[in-house]
Parts: sequence; structure tokens; C-alpha cells
Amino acid sequence: MPSPQSPVLGIDFGTTNTVVSITTGDGDARLISFDNNDEALVAFRSALSFHTPFDDPAGRVVEAGPWAIEAYLEEPLETRFIQSFKSYAASPLFTDTEILRKRFAFEDLLSAFLLKVRDHAGAELETLPERVIVGRPVNFAGLRPDPALALTRYQEAFSRLGFRDIRYAYEPVAAAFFFARQLTRDATVLVADFGGGTSDFSLVRFERAGGKIRSHGLANSGVGVAGDAFDYRIIDHLVSPRLGKNSSYRAFDNVLPVPNRYFTAFARWEQLAILRASRDMRDIRGLVRTALEPDKIAALVEMLDDNHGYRLYQSVSRLKEALSRDEAATFLFEAGSIRMEQTVKRSDFDDWIAPELAAIEGAVGEALTRAGLDEAGVDRVFLTGGSSFVPAVRRIFERRFGAAKLESGAELVSIATGLSLIGLEDDLDLWSQRA
Repeated sequence: MPSPQSPVLGIDFGTTNTVVSITTGDGDARLISFDNNDEALVAFRSALSFHTPFDDPAGRVVEAGPWAIEAYLEEPLETRFIQSFKSYAASPLFTDTEILRKRFAFEDLLSAFLLKVRDHAGAELETLPERVIVGRPVNFAGLRPDPALALTRYQEAFSRLGFRDIRYAYEPVAAAFFFARQLTRDATVLVADFGGGTSDFSLVRFERAGGKIRSHGLANSGVGVAGDAFDYRIIDHLVSPRLGKNSSYRAFDNVLPVPNRYFTAFARWEQLAILRASRDMRDIRGLVRTALEPDKIAALVEMLDDNHGYRLYQSVSRLKEALSRDEAATFLFEAGSIRMEQTVKRSDFDDWIAPELAAIEGAVGEALTRAGLDEAGVDRVFLTGGSSFVPAVRRIFERRFGAAKLESGAELVSIATGLSLIGLEDDLDLWSQRA
């Protein structure tokens, strides 16, 4: 076991981004940065790419983060791109996938990703500490997720890097540790963490005694919806209908609906490459001849053939950010011969994400019930994660707890920092677990 002075690594492996922090000798923590084109990044994109080099047909080049995205955009037809693979961590249905004639289990993907994170960190992670605290959601994403399976897969991947003391802590609890440094008096804090795939909530009691902050976990809850689901709602309402969703085609003497499964792939942009390589693509091309609205299907074919998915999701992200500031904004997507432009009201976006908002509010109520508290028993509410900027999300907490109790900040880095700080706690079993 490491000595009290030994550094502790905190890793927030997220659906969209991964952030790493390490404790310092003064009991604080700092973020690990990654140099990309002379820009210091602390949010490392949770993405992988695999391609075969021209000079070595039997070889395999692996990249991660923004470098994986660059590799995919440069050679989309020759590159296998994987993003948001955390979503499969707890899925018993996902056993492995074939990449360039080799089978990769989830732990293979994660260990390959972590190795590239270490490589791109350079000297900062040249020597890894013995102890690592890894973030985990309260509820993993997916249909009937198996948390024990996810932690077993995590354990195998992190063990391959040589860590000797591997522990797991709930992501919102880690955010609470980060927030606790701001507290000047005893407080019961609700932490709401909005990631790409999950929204998690924790209630923690912080008390000051002897110059130190003592903390007690009260309750956790979570739901498998967050920022990715918001993006998909935008695409489902603005984009998919212009690509043939809800349209029809003629089959002999029958008029049939275009299959909706072609459009579920838009839930994550990297799935579009999988759709393009599937048997469905032949059928989609055939629909151009038989569709009642062939121009829409032709646009769908172009979207897939020319790999416009990444640009599409950039346009969606810009719209979502604009609607967090303004009551209305313009959605604009231009790629190849495709051009989509439409003004969107924030109220319309709120209506589109109503099912996700209801699920989020239900999880907040569940956390309160488990802790035996009502809203008056919560002193502070700390909102973290990208979707905490969405006004409809924030209104849930303003309505229930009052705007004066709400705090936010360090949306991308609070969890990673809190994870490493947890690693300095005397009684780690209170705040973390082993696989």
C-alpha cells in the first residue's frame, strides 16, 4: 500500500471525455494536461481509432482522444473509429468486436485507450503511482446493465497498466469532495453530475471538526440519460425527417414506411460508420429508386457515404450551447450538397427533452427519499457536467431547492480532482470500493 505521502491518481473515464488528476505533496490535486497542437487540453476525448499503415499491411496503429478523431477524419474509409465505448461497460450483450481481423473485448479497448492517455501525457504519467481512484456512475448506461461486470472489466484494464491499488468511487461523490473545499460551515450537499451517458446524484453531509472537513455519504441515485440523449432529440426532430424518417417507399403495389432503425444509428455519430458498413446500406441505396421522397434518401446516402456525422454533431452541439444562452437559435448544418437551416426556440427544445427531464427529476426525488430528507434538508446544490448549463435542467433544481442554494463551476474537472482527493482519505472504504 502507498504511504500517506505517495501521489494518488484520479481518473474520470467519461462517456464523452476523460479527465485525469494527481495529488500533490500539500494535500491538494492538479490536473494532467495533454499537448495537442500547442494547446494544453485537460479533457481527453474518450475515443479510439484503429487503422492499418500503408507500409505494414499486417500492422495496426492505435490512437485515442483528439488524435483518434484526426485519424478518422483523414482516412475515414481505412479507419475503425470507436467513441462512447463506456456505454458498453456494463452490457452482458457486448462480448467483443472485430477490429482489423482481431477480436477486442471491452477491457482490451479500455486498456488500449488508457495506454494512449498515458503516452500523450508524456513525462507527467511516465511513472504511475500505485493507487488509482476510478470514477463510476451510480447507474451504468444501457439496457439491464450489470455493474459488477463493468467493474470486473475496469479492473482488468487498469491492472494491465500496473496499478497495485485500484478503487472505484461514485462520480457525484467525487464532485462533492471537490465542492467541499468551498464550504465554510457544516452543510448537507446534493451533487448533480451530468455526463454524456448518465445523470447521477449524491447527498453528502460535510462537517468541520478540528480544522478538518469530515464527510458522510447519505444516498445515491442515477439514471442512464444525459447529454447524448439531448443531442439525439435534436437530431430526431431536426435532421432525421430531412433524411427520410417518417417517409415511405413503394414495394410493388404496396406503400411501406422507411424503417426507423436507419435513424436510431444517429444516437451517436460514430455508429453511422457502422451503419454504412452494414447490410442495411445496400437497402438504403435501393430506396433512392423506390422512395416517394427520393431526395431525402439521397441525402441520407450522402450523409453516410461522405462521413458527415462528425460535422453534424458539431452543429448539434453549437445549437445546444446557443439555446443555453438564448431563447432561440439557428441550427445550421452544411456538408457536401446537404444544407439544413432552421430557427429553434428553446421552448421547443424543452418539449423534445421532456422525457429525459422527467427521468432526471425522478432520480433526484429518489435520492432524497433514500436519504430520508426533503428539499429543506439540503443546504447546497452543486451542479456539474455539461448538461448542467441546459436551462430546463437547471430549472428543476431552482424550483425544488431555490436558486440561492445552487452552485456550479469546474464542470469538466471537478470529478477527476475529487477522485484523487478521495484517495488521500484515512478510511477509504467509506468512499470507495474494490472491484
